[in-house]
Amino acid sequence: MTSILLKSPSLNAPTVYQLSNGLTIVAEQMPIEAVNLSIWLDVGSAVESDQINGMAHFLEHMVFKGTENLASGEFERLVEERGAVTNAATSQDYTQFYITTAPKDFADLAPLQIDVVLNPTIPDEAFEREKLVVLEEIRRAEDNPRRRTYQRTIETAFTKLPYRRPVLGPKSVIESLTPQQMRDFHSNWYQPQSITAAVVGNLPVEQLKEIVVEGFTKTESNLSSIPNSFVIPEWQPEAPFTEIVRREYVDETLQQARLIMMWRVPGMMQLSQTYPLDVLAAILGQGRSSRLVGDLRETKHLVTHISASNLTHNYQGIFQISANLPAENLEAAELAIAEHIRNLQKEPVTKAEISRVRTQVANRFIFASETPSDRAGMYGYYQSMVKDLTHALNYPARIQAVDEEELQFTANTFLSPEAYGVVIIKPE
Repeated sequence: MTSILLKSPSLNAPTVYQLSNGLTIVAEQMPIEAVNLSIWLDVGSAVESDQINGMAHFLEHMVFKGTENLASGEFERLVEERGAVTNAATSQDYTQFYITTAPKDFADLAPLQIDVVLNPTIPDEAFEREKLVVLEEIRRAEDNPRRRTYQRTIETAFTKLPYRRPVLGPKSVIESLTPQQMRDFHSNWYQPQSITAAVVGNLPVEQLKEIVVEGFTKTESNLSSIPNSFVIPEWQPEAPFTEIVRREYVDETLQQARLIMMWRVPGMMQLSQTYPLDVLAAILGQGRSSRLVGDLRETKHLVTHISASNLTHNYQGIFQISANLPAENLEAAELAIAEHIRNLQKEPVTKAEISRVRTQVANRFIFASETPSDRAGMYGYYQSMVKDLTHALNYPARIQAVDEEELQFTANTFLSPEAYGVVIIKPE
């Protein structure tokens, strides 16, 4: 086992431990009377084939249905009795399980969290019952206007990458899945080398680490007996749009139209190129003083809401501008947004705009690392996604280093006013 102590001016010093079996543990003591253990796996819907799309999310549900040591529901009962909380989430690139406890309860509850993640029995009857729950979740997602809009956007943004598929999977695939397929999926992917365990709270670092190591050690013999066919799919980023790719829909449940413009941009595998894109998103559409909000909403009254974001997946990201607006303003709003992109390419952003973004980023970074769960989540995300925690600790400094020249170069390289994807959804 090796360990690395990382220092940051904004945070305490988390320690990264690399175990011989491939497991990574990040531990930090924090003087708040709670401890959070976040278990991150490099397993999301992107590793699935079309034939099992939705398996990673379905498995997230089944993890809580019991192990050889814990009956179904027993883990949640023990957690609630101690006043602790637990939950999980699945995305395209990862699955996360977490538990937050009082420091005095951590040594008792953490091994149970590890047990349910690594040793689910996936009983046949529980599988069929939970399948109905997942199918209902899919139905509710399809009935949700926001989720429908997101899915139409992601399908326009990507034609080949697995991000275009729904994390929940389609109804027809979920209906066909079997318990044995899920057991095989779990055996293949829930391996130590795909796991980052981030633990933060008010116990000494060595104690936090030892509790986590002991919890994983109890399952190591089971894991090592499984034939390892751990293979990460090899995906390549899709080429930028070469023209305007337009998709139009009608959604009678909406009160106003939706306009979403998108560009394919670098992802986590090209992390250094994402920082100026984050800054450009803030300059364009984050906050009342951003360009698009000030122009399209406050001055021209073309939209009732507008925002910009840089969504960063592992293999590729999406730079996205989204607006709610009257349908009769769609053409004018799209043209106005394109003109703002041209301005970014032709003229350097102002020092005042960069200063505003730098202040926002610094403050948000502090606000987003105030609790053990905040920090464990941040550490787990970066260590899981890029295998290097320094990117999390250095994010404010990297944003501070972005200058006018880099922003203009990035706008010209990745954001074209003549080539992008656009989704338009009208209320009728």
